Amino acid sequence: MQHPYLIEEHTVFRNSFQRFLHDHAAPYFDRWEEERRIPPTFWRMMGAQGFLCPMVPVAYGGAGADFGFSVVVNEELERIGSGMVGIGLHNDIVVPYLVSYGTEEQKTEWLPRCVSGETITAIAMTEPGTGSDLAAVRTTARRDGNFFVLNGQKTFITNGMQADLIVVVAKTNPSTQPPHDGISLILVPSNAPGFSRGRQLKKIGQHSQDTAELFFDHCRVPIGNLLGEEGHGFNYLTEKLQQERLLVVIAAQIAMEEVLAETIEYVRHRTAFGQPIARFQNTRFKLAEMTTRATVSRVFLDQLIARHMANESIVTEVSMAKWWSTDVAKAVIGECLQLHGGYGYMEDYPIARRYRDIAVMSIYAGTNEIMKTIIAKNLGL
Repeated sequence: MQHPYLIEEHTVFRNSFQRFLHDHAAPYFDRWEEERRIPPTFWRMMGAQGFLCPMVPVAYGGAGADFGFSVVVNEELERIGSGMVGIGLHNDIVVPYLVSYGTEEQKTEWLPRCVSGETITAIAMTEPGTGSDLAAVRTTARRDGNFFVLNGQKTFITNGMQADLIVVVAKTNPSTQPPHDGISLILVPSNAPGFSRGRQLKKIGQHSQDTAELFFDHCRVPIGNLLGEEGHGFNYLTEKLQQERLLVVIAAQIAMEEVLAETIEYVRHRTAFGQPIARFQNTRFKLAEMTTRATVSRVFLDQLIARHMANESIVTEVSMAKWWSTDVAKAVIGECLQLHGGYGYMEDYPIARRYRDIAVMSIYAGTNEIMKTIIAKNLGL
């Protein structure tokens, strides 16, 4: 299906990126899954070819490109595997905070290295006792002269084991009411005194994506590492969540489309009772239903991407798409695994990995239950 918001430049870029991934990612992805990490050398190769952070302004080493280029990058990374998600997080979730809210000094120091792949970023929101309710974070950042002193723990942090720069969500005023007014964003480099990494967490899926615990024990960073205005962190997070959730929808959509294409090919060649299983009415009806659901999801997603690129506020609609597409993708991939029979349960087939990887998409970037809460609230309920 032709995306209505993409033009010839996006297609040329996609072709180039596909060739790059064919040569430098596809042959090694199984190894990265086993090693539980995408090597820093790949990040730097991405940067050298201009595939990291395309939205960063030219003045800081980027291309100043529109969101359509980010769509292309995220679609093609997902085709390699869901474990590539940390690159999209770096490109289109973390770095945009620096672009939007950073000082000139912060941008000059960090953005060129984010574009080159020398600096890998992460954002530290979730804590052991705090997930969806960000206003309840307990990590603190107290002023001590010309420094912030951070204390607390974060978990489930994407890129956590390799990040060179972490955007930390912390309370700079723990006593403020309402609580979210005390939240600020603090830039913490990995060499900051008092910062340490905990375990690399073992996950059901997305194995090549490193996910970690992070600790801040009287971690000291300069006051100049405050990102944006003090106490405005919750508002900044809210402003950027529309794009973050849209990226999850894109990943779920591509995962679903890839599995459907692979399953259609599989049933054409797999025989049972003397004929391809594609000839059985159950198989044909299942694939007709699933393809219809995937197509409806794609049309909705493409409309939302076009509206997001037009700078419209579509928080309600993106919340709808996030729960809808991730739930549909889980159902479709589960049905496709069933059509593979026993082979679907074998790691030799990509369906097994997709089945494991899709589960978390209805959880991160705000659970689907939170999406329904947002929708209901915006309906005036």
